Amino acid sequence: MNAHLKPETAAIAPGTNADWHARRLAATPRGVAVMGDFFIDHAKNAEFWDIEGRRFIDFAGGIAVLNTGHIHPKVQAAIAAQLQRFTHTCYQVVPYAEYVSLAERINAIVPIDGPVKTAFFSTGAEAVENAIKIARSYTKRSGVIAFGGAFHGRSMFAVALTGKVQPYKAGFGPFAPEIYHAPFPCHCASLEETQKAVEQLFKCDIEPSRVAAIIFEPVQGEGGFNPIQAKAVQWLRALCDEHGIVLIADEVQTGFARTGKMFAMEHYGVSPDLMTLAKSMGGGTTLSAVVGRSAIMDAPNPGGLGGTYAGHPLAIAAAHAVLDVMAEEQLPARAQVLGERLVAHLHTAKAANACIGDVRALGAMVACDFVNPQTGAPDADKAKHVQQAALKKGLLLLTCGVYGNVLRFLFPLTIEDAVFDEGLDILAQVLA
Repeated sequence: MNAHLKPETAAIAPGTNADWHARRLAATPRGVAVMGDFFIDHAKNAEFWDIEGRRFIDFAGGIAVLNTGHIHPKVQAAIAAQLQRFTHTCYQVVPYAEYVSLAERINAIVPIDGPVKTAFFSTGAEAVENAIKIARSYTKRSGVIAFGGAFHGRSMFAVALTGKVQPYKAGFGPFAPEIYHAPFPCHCASLEETQKAVEQLFKCDIEPSRVAAIIFEPVQGEGGFNPIQAKAVQWLRALCDEHGIVLIADEVQTGFARTGKMFAMEHYGVSPDLMTLAKSMGGGTTLSAVVGRSAIMDAPNPGGLGGTYAGHPLAIAAAHAVLDVMAEEQLPARAQVLGERLVAHLHTAKAANACIGDVRALGAMVACDFVNPQTGAPDADKAKHVQQAALKKGLLLLTCGVYGNVLRFLFPLTIEDAVFDEGLDILAQVLA
């Protein structure tokens, strides 16, 4: 028997965090950055335990994937039931009814006017790339406008759309042509600045008749949890209507109750042409989607969309359960309540700590900046210090932002009140 094919029992043997950290460094590339120096053993809702038995409160949620928590019983049961039937066929070869019924459910709840259709994929980046393909096929144009600070994924076209060089774009160019960036109209850039930048693009770089799509996040995720200005969304809709451009709302991180509504676009009263969905839609499984106006979605020829694992049966089953949980447990309303509690907590901390700058939120998509008290400059070191201090006390937090100075909060919306309060207490200690 070939030595390379022999069972390696040591690969699954228990060990210490230090043991597995050393093995990780030897076996996996440094480009896959890992924040924690511990390894998870098991989890439940908003808590998890590492292989040495340490307990953590999860305010990261797998980067917005676990709005329904770790191993929600209904999601777990749905996956288990599907495992008894079949695990894979490739939907394009042997279709299954659950894919179609999930598309029908998504079509019925997204804030898009008129007849709507949905196609499923596996990752957020895959959804973004397919949304651009669909827009190009429909418009017969090639240009795409995105925004500074945006994050749309790590695959080559998605990372070209991403508006943050470190660590996502550094060393990976050249990127796809005819992608243009404008300032993002949020708390840190005015709508007038954005309008002037887009006007400049139309004068100097690409005429609007060659732009296929404008893509934006209703609340920038990696860029710093920056909600877009409501007037900017209305302006984007009018601009796209004027020039026949497809408006794409990237709701990979904002979707499925995080912002206090099922989708962040519901806050703005504007209908996009296409939306990209992922993360919490699958309850911890790999599932994404592009949903949009039927006339646009039908533009690609048969075979132009899809993927071997796109709309995987286990993930589809999980997503059905997620939608059930969202409705039964009223998670959009729960997000609003939790977000308000956290914002009040942060404002109290800000009053006593000059290092805390802006506090902003849309529902439970909450963040705060850390700044130098004397200059007001972004202070990434302070954000990292708070993150590490919280981790030592058992609270898992994430940072983000173009300058890395933003602390963001992505706890499961199913978190128990007692656990949430415990997390806030730890946060108060490290912010003091």
